[in-house]
Amino acid sequence: MEKPDPLKAYKEKRNFGKTPEPAGGKSSGKPVFVVQKHAASHLHYDFRIEISGVLKSWAVPKGPSLNPKDKRLAVMTEDHPLDYANFEGVIPEGYGAGTVMIWDRGEFECKDAESGLKEGRMSFTLHGRKLKGEWSLFQMKNRSEKNWLLSKKDDEFAGEKDILEEEPDSVVSGRSIEGLANS
Repeated sequence: MEKPDPLKAYKEKRNFGKTPEPAGGKSSGKPVFVVQKHAASHLHYDFRIEISGVLKSWAVPKGPSLNPKDKRLAVMTEDHPLDYANFEGVIPEGYGAGTVMIWDRGEFECKDAESGLKEGRMSFTLHGRKLKGEWSLFQMKNRSEKNWLLSKKDDEFAGEKDILEEEPDSVVSGRSIEGLANS
């Protein structure tokens, strides 16, 4: 019996002859996370963590917050290939059209991410340039199964600093979203 392709939904939504987005990829050995600032029809942040050989993905309309009091809506989207953690560029007309910037990335640690995903609740550690320390994702009850909340745990990296305003640019190219769009 053939194993189902976890990237089927991702691949069906894209024309790889037109888009510069990656079609696949392999793990670097250590699980990663990436937060991509995406100027699509509405500016949002895509939070992605490596679980089971793919990037599990959530669209976070307001972006991550370092304030533990903030619970940010995170809407689960289709899985993305691992190479997407390195994608920065402009997606042409069609699904997801707009500029994608690597706002932050690094290593991801979680004791049992697969179980946490199934249970709708997980705690993890991020080792990024902008996002560090303990975080949690939990599925909202009595709502769509796609709706989760992303929040920072109260640790040494928590605070009230608006990281989105204070550090808006790419950790890869150093450019702004506008600079990438115009390149």
